[in-house]
Amino acid sequence: MKFRKIILVFLFAGIVITTTQSCQKYPDGPFISFRSRTERVAQTWKVSSYQKNGTDNTSLYGGYTESYSKGGAYSYSWGILSGTGTWGWADNQRDIQLNGAGNQGTYTMVILKLEQAEFWYYYMDGSDKKEFHMVPN
Repeated sequence: MKFRKIILVFLFAGIVITTTQSCQKYPDGPFISFRSRTERVAQTWKVSSYQKNGTDNTSLYGGYTESYSKGGAYSYSWGILSGTGTWGWADNQRDIQLNGAGNQGTYTMVILKLEQAEFWYYYMDGSDKKEFHMVPN
């Protein structure tokens, strides 16, 4: 009888783990959040890490910031360069679509992590993968 209870506990735990893992929206988290995705992204972010094709180039993006509003406005600032545009959710809120952001044009950002204190994403620029790890400014 004791053996059956142990088997049932492990079986139940296995089912819970496999079903909850598939619910996670982004590869690096979070697992659960009490804030909506829009609330988490809607703030001003600064670069904490930048990689191009896996090579660290963070020093090139000193002073770079991005701002997102709940209403869909987007802006960026990088020294004397700046631009504005709009943002919106794409692919069932797994990606962000940016439109008309100055000279950046339109592109899709694939979200890797979206927490209140961390926002990781990448986008493809031709064959170059540009990955940003952002923190609140």
